[in-house]
Amino acid sequence: MLNKEKTFVSAVIYVHNAEKRIGSFLDAVISTMENNFEHSEIICVNDCSDDRSIEMIKKASSKAGNTSISVINMSYFHGLELAMDAGMDLAIGDFVFEFDNTVLDFDPAVIMNVYFHALKGYDIVSASPNKKVKFTSRVFYSTFDRFTPLTYKMTTESFRILSRRVINRISSMNKTVPYRKAIYAGSGLKTDNLKYDVCSNDKPDIDPREKKYRVRLATDTLILFTEFGYRFSFGMTSLMMLVSVFMIIYTLIIYFIGHPIEGWTTTVLFLSVAFLGLFGILTIIVKYLSIIVDLVFKRKHYNFESIEKLTK
Repeated sequence: MLNKEKTFVSAVIYVHNAEKRIGSFLDAVISTMENNFEHSEIICVNDCSDDRSIEMIKKASSKAGNTSISVINMSYFHGLELAMDAGMDLAIGDFVFEFDNTVLDFDPAVIMNVYFHALKGYDIVSASPNKKVKFTSRVFYSTFDRFTPLTYKMTTESFRILSRRVINRISSMNKTVPYRKAIYAGSGLKTDNLKYDVCSNDKPDIDPREKKYRVRLATDTLILFTEFGYRFSFGMTSLMMLVSVFMIIYTLIIYFIGHPIEGWTTTVLFLSVAFLGLFGILTIIVKYLSIIVDLVFKRKHYNFESIEKLTK
């Protein structure tokens, strides 16, 4: 008889209009949980699906033995982040798997590979497909890494496992942050990423509402969690201030050595000085807003990875 893990594990699965794939995906997760763990639970977060996703979940759940399966039905479309927060709040496992989608492009054995890797001392272990990342994803992650102080390099992930320690830590941080992966990367705990060979090249249809949400999420993330917005605004403001200074100098030169139209010099000089002051104020406002974002959305205390007791 297979020796099963004593650890209680939870699996939180995001579901939105996934009737074509949720059945096989849930079968794989249920089989993995029951074959390897004595105690487990699966929480499906139904983010206002308007297809037969719920029917498929119930059908797959009827095959479960000792695995507890629950469904959270969101009252309206919340998007991935808030929906997964609802599932995480309900999960009670010592380790929690997060499945951000129901695309089964990996061998179910990868789930246990990620779990065993976490037992080596990692609080967060993610799994990523070993294939070329989409252009838009490459642009987003490279921009994020370029303008953030975090040392952890983020990438496209299919799922991840979290220890109870990291869940407790992030729950004490600001819960209003809209991007979980940024919180995990900044938690200060030990993190690793595993690559897996893709066993299916099927490209699932993405709901237009979900696609629009992901674009908005990427934009919000770059503004809130990186210095991209501040540096762009500061650069544009500095450029316009230089243009205003140039116009002031140019106006004075024309006034003294040229033959300007009457009233031209004072008008252009006034506008240049006014714009110089305006862009100076904008620079202060941009910096002020940047500080507010740091205090509100990035608010956290110190982070540490571990504590070593060196003496008795």
